[in-house]
Amino acid sequence: MKDNQMNVQRINFPELGMPVGPYTHAVVHGNTLYTSGFTAFGTEAQSGSVSDQTKAILNQLQIIAEQQNTAMKNLIKVTVFVTDLSDMASLRDTLLDLYGNHIPASSLIKIEALFAPELKIEIEAIFTL
Repeated sequence: MKDNQMNVQRINFPELGMPVGPYTHAVVHGNTLYTSGFTAFGTEAQSGSVSDQTKAILNQLQIIAEQQNTAMKNLIKVTVFVTDLSDMASLRDTLLDLYGNHIPASSLIKIEALFAPELKIEIEAIFTL
């Protein structure tokens, strides 16, 4: 167990804004990169559509992937939290466009709300390195 703990790297990315809570942007363990949940908070898309917010989130995940020498094609699992299921067609289309031919495993969870009322979606991700 001690050896596994030594292989854990906790990473924050200043360009994404430093966390204000007790979490890190990402954790690397072995050949796996785990991200915290990301929203469009603090981006131009914050008050936008679910599609706009999704694009902003995937852009943040792209930044993390690039800085960790991996790529969006190595995205293996996402967990998507949404506050409204009425615009699922737009969300699916946006995700398909952004994933291309590299569609990850995915879970979708309908929640009551996120920490800011205008936020519609949060995504956490797992990549291979």
